[in-house]
Amino acid sequence: MEQKKEELNFEEKIIKAKEILEQLTKSDITLSDSIKLYNEGLKELELAQKLLEEAKLVFTVKNSI
Repeated sequence: MEQKKEELNFEEKIIKAKEILEQLTKSDITLSDSIKLYNEGLKELELAQKLLEEAKLVFTVKNSI
């Protein structure tokens, strides 16, 4: 069950990052807003990467037993 929760969080973070990327491509975005969105997107991707690394570690440990 924990793995399923992590997968959802990972997927949600990737979806959020894609939504932010779409907002960044709009021509009417201000520099200030684009910087905020960039930082928010970076945070989402970093958290997704962390979840992926944790899942990889769990998978590796379970398969080595």
